[in-house]
Formats: sequence, structure tokens, C-alpha cells
Amino acid sequence: MKKQITSEPFIVRISLTFIALAFLTLFLILPLIAIFVKAFDQGLDVYIASITEPDALSAIKLTLLVVSITVPLNTLFGIFAAWLIAKFNFKGKSVLTTIIDIPFSISPVIAGLIFVLLFGAQSSLGQWLIDHNMKIIFAVPGIVLATLFVTFPFVARELIPVMQMQGKSEEEASLSLGASGLKTFFYVTLPNIKWGLLYGVILCSARAIGEFGAVSVVSGHIRGLTNTMTLHIEILYNEYQFTAAFAVASLMSILAIITLIIKNVIEYRDGGSRA
Repeated sequence: MKKQITSEPFIVRISLTFIALAFLTLFLILPLIAIFVKAFDQGLDVYIASITEPDALSAIKLTLLVVSITVPLNTLFGIFAAWLIAKFNFKGKSVLTTIIDIPFSISPVIAGLIFVLLFGAQSSLGQWLIDHNMKIIFAVPGIVLATLFVTFPFVARELIPVMQMQGKSEEEASLSLGASGLKTFFYVTLPNIKWGLLYGVILCSARAIGEFGAVSVVSGHIRGLTNTMTLHIEILYNEYQFTAAFAVASLMSILAIITLIIKNVIEYRDGGSRA
């Protein structure tokens, strides 16, 4: 006789729910509320002034510039890498997969130091870059490279399992019917991976906006030139400009909330499409 499957006792469900809600409230909701309370502590005028002063605007523009460069590049890389790993068998496949995961296992600070060793003034390339008037470290190119490094696995890692699950039958059918590889990608592959692709882009964008460690090493913290939003917040906080720091932090929190909403919408649509 089979044992009847029952749900957990009521008291257990209530206890687990309470613990989860308490944890989320203590470590997520209350800090988020505190950011906005502190940001508007001195009124709306001070808040607007804090996020519109030249250094803040420069940090916001640089952050958006870095995101606008790194996310499309990582999207292209992610699509190509996922296509290669999921659709083909070749020597070194496991090595490529491991390389894609390297940024997950290396501290962002170490990643920043790597670029300093490669392109800094004391590196083997440093003098050549100086002679050709090319500045990478303590300049925007270094920030872009560091951000590219720490964010490039996100799109690929979202697409690889999606493409592996779908297999190759639809693409092979399309090719056998005379469609070109490009048409097969746009009319067969892309529609099947669109939600996974969007999800990976959202995660990549969120990480690019909030990156601190690698960018901090290569930026030089030059106000108005190489400070992203995260670095600008750190400088304001260290200078005891708490209201201004929390004002800029609130903008990043708003971006995070928008990202979370989009992420949940994509997950909902993806679940609906699979059903």
C-alpha cells in the first residue's frame, strides 16, 4: 500500500514563511528603504542638486557609456559561444566552457590588477602605448575592458543550456530545406532563444552598472573623467557627503528595481511560452 503524500504541517509552513519574510525584510527591504530615506533627508531640492551636479552627471554618463559598449559586445560573444558549444562537438569544448566561467571564480579586484599588469606604465606594453599616445589604464578604455571581463559569461551561460535543451533538429530541417545559415539563425534559432537572450542581457547590464572592484583598480578615481556611479558614491561617502552619496545610490537602486521587474516579466513570459 502506497503511503499518501501530504503537505507539511501548518506550523512548519508558517514558520518557514516567517523566516523567509524576516530575512528579506532585514537584509533587503529595510536597507532599500534606508537608501531612499537618507537620499531625501534634506529635501527634494538637495536630492536633485546631488544627482545633477557635474561630477554626478559625468559618473552617470560614463556608466551608461560603459554599459552601451560592453552589453552589445557580450551579447554577440554569448550568442556565438553558446551556438558553438551547444551545436557542435570539437576538441577543446570543455576548455572553452571553463574559460567562460573564469570571471565567476576570479575576484574583480584581481581582474583589474591583471589589466594594470598588461597595460600599465610599468608593463611590457606600457612604453609602446605611451609612445603612441594610447591610454588604457586610468582611462575609459581600461574601464570598458575590466567591465567586459567581469560580465562576459552572463549571456553565454544563459544561452548554453537553452540551446542544448532545444537540440539541433529544427536547424538541420531548415538547412535541409534550402535555407541559408543566416536565415536559419534569424528565423529558427533566435525565436527559440529570445527569452533566454533577454534574460542574459538583463543580468549582464545589471552587473555592468554595479561593477566596483575591477573598475576601481583601473579607473584612477579621476573626478569627472573616470568615475562611474559606484566609484562616485564611494568618494562622496568617504567625504562625509552622505545625502549626495545616497542620492546617487538611489538612482542605482531604481535601476536595480527596474531590472528586477524586467527579469520577472521575462521569466513569466518564458514560463508561459514553455507551457
